[in-house]
Amino acid sequence: MDVTDLRVFAAVAEHGSFTAAAARLRYTQSAVSRRVAALERAVGVPLFQRAARGVWLTPAGATLQQHALTVLRAVDDAAAAVAAVRSGSAGPLRVGAVPTANAALVPRALALVEERLPEIEVRFREGGSVGLAAGVGTGDLDLAVVFAAPVEAPPHVELVDLVRDPLLVAMPRGHRLSGAREVHLADLADERWVQGPPDVADELFAAADPAPRHVFRVREWTAKQGFVAAGLGLTVVASLAADGVRPDVVLRPLRGAGSARRVAAVLPREASAAARGFLAVLQEVAAGLGGPAASQ
Repeated sequence: MDVTDLRVFAAVAEHGSFTAAAARLRYTQSAVSRRVAALERAVGVPLFQRAARGVWLTPAGATLQQHALTVLRAVDDAAAAVAAVRSGSAGPLRVGAVPTANAALVPRALALVEERLPEIEVRFREGGSVGLAAGVGTGDLDLAVVFAAPVEAPPHVELVDLVRDPLLVAMPRGHRLSGAREVHLADLADERWVQGPPDVADELFAAADPAPRHVFRVREWTAKQGFVAAGLGLTVVASLAADGVRPDVVLRPLRGAGSARRVAAVLPREASAAARGFLAVLQEVAAGLGGPAASQ
């Protein structure tokens, strides 16, 4: 059965007239008659009893009407759902982000998307910058929030800067530099360090002279803070994650080359409307994120 034939049939059944159905659908009366006749040939039985003053459903026609209305509602619902995905107001959205961005930037953006576009189904993944950018390039992700520096975007992928993320040095209270307004790498030459595997500090210290004399490798963020608070070393904290630092750890701004990172969104140049919408929300949240002040 043709969907258009069913729609014409439903209109004739509703109005009880070929003429009225034609006016409703903006068809000619002869076109409506041909559509109904074609449908009757397809089902093998008359669907209407015809009279000078109109038409009415046969028992077979009444049965078909129930099913036709169900089919037409389903078709209309499907068309509306596809249109919503096309416009960006509904559908799945696969998002990835580096852990630092998940402290404030990304969750705030996700909360706004849930509030404004509840029909979008966000599927989330956490990972490293290079791997997430590669996921966007292969089509496994619709958008990712990454550190821009290690990412080489292929031609069909674009990198959109979101926020500059200054680095902070975390130290225990009472440390010799805890009263400083800011610190440089040269001030930290003799310090021990607590780093993850890998860690932003690896990039910082790659060209440091002298290099840190001792490093504790600690995977978990809460454990790194525990080592710092106990006086076992210092660590580097991105400003975006500063709100999650425990109160017995002091943060001081790091100055000098490499002391800030570019946080960016990666998405295809032919991105979906939903991805573009999420990018706009990310930019809105990023604009409102000032660099967190160092703790006192």
